[in-house]
Amino acid sequence: MVILKSPKEIEKLRVSNRIVADILCRLEDEVKPGVDTLYLNDVAEKLASEKDAKPAFKGYKGYPYSLCTSVNNVVVHGLPSKKQLVEGDIISLDFGVLFDGYYGDAAITVPVGKVSRTAMRLTRITREALYKGIEKAVPKRRLSDISYAIQSYVEAAGYSVVRIFVGHGIGSSLHEDPQIPNFGKPGMGAILKPGMTLALEPMVNEKGYEVDILEDGWTAITKDGGLSAHFEHTVAVTENGPVILSERNGG
Repeated sequence: MVILKSPKEIEKLRVSNRIVADILCRLEDEVKPGVDTLYLNDVAEKLASEKDAKPAFKGYKGYPYSLCTSVNNVVVHGLPSKKQLVEGDIISLDFGVLFDGYYGDAAITVPVGKVSRTAMRLTRITREALYKGIEKAVPKRRLSDISYAIQSYVEAAGYSVVRIFVGHGIGSSLHEDPQIPNFGKPGMGAILKPGMTLALEPMVNEKGYEVDILEDGWTAITKDGGLSAHFEHTVAVTENGPVILSERNGG
């Protein structure tokens, strides 16, 4: 069941998501060669605590950390560790919080030092695909219009969208209906209505879309070893169009 949010609830979601956006911005500044991903996890936890927010992922379905750190061919759910980042890596940082009863959730992909043109282009296309999807989050459109906008943009650039993981509704629960695939035909699925709050998150692979899950039960990697990038925003559908709740302060 899709839960429509009141303006007051959307404002609470905005606060939670701004906390996430600010923390991701701080984490981006920390990403550099020689930094390990467990350190980034600890920084995220510390910053959330300073804002009286609870990390959303820690303990969720047994996930042992607060931050997902997915490096190079890791698609999502990479576990933080003492392994250090090196020049040329790309890392996806996925973070969420619970604050005042409502969740924030967003993700970014960040270059580690100077990276290849291939990695930079993949990252750029993934971010642009997210915004192509956001543009379709308007009343009276269909849910799959978002999916199609993302897929068509990604595939036109020569990449593939991951199919096994999807975006989702968000509110007083981290994952709510509806599920939002990043692929599909347009004009299908639920009609978008004001009050819907959606976490849109394209995961884009350099090569094929197939993934494997490692023995830890969490880490998803590209089956063919290609790079992967991931961006996510939490968005509210309003009468005046989509509003990005997880946009950083100042844009």
